[in-house]
Amino acid sequence: MADRRQIVRDSYAAYAAGDRRYFEERLSDDVIFSAPPDPRLDRDGYFERCWPGAGRGQVFEIVRLIEFGDEVIVTYETDTSAGRRGRNTEIFTFDGEDRITRTEVYFGWDLE
Repeated sequence: MADRRQIVRDSYAAYAAGDRRYFEERLSDDVIFSAPPDPRLDRDGYFERCWPGAGRGQVFEIVRLIEFGDEVIVTYETDTSAGRRGRNTEIFTFDGEDRITRTEVYFGWDLE
């Protein structure tokens, strides 16, 4: 079985690098992505709405990384687009192996 925690870590590095190929391989065809402004996006919706923010060299400092069943829960800190420092939590659900079937994003707060 794949190391799901490493897949999640690698997904943040791939996003920061703009490595869309990584996500093309890791997202299931029926993936659902939800964040407060964009609930229940399908795969195409994710790439349309979220991918334009990729490739900006963001640094995600992982604070918490917990695997529980088919889920990996991650809390990270990063610089926000408003120039502040923020903290968010995301839940990745896997298909039983190494493909992501669901991502839930919970926005946190400014740390500064």
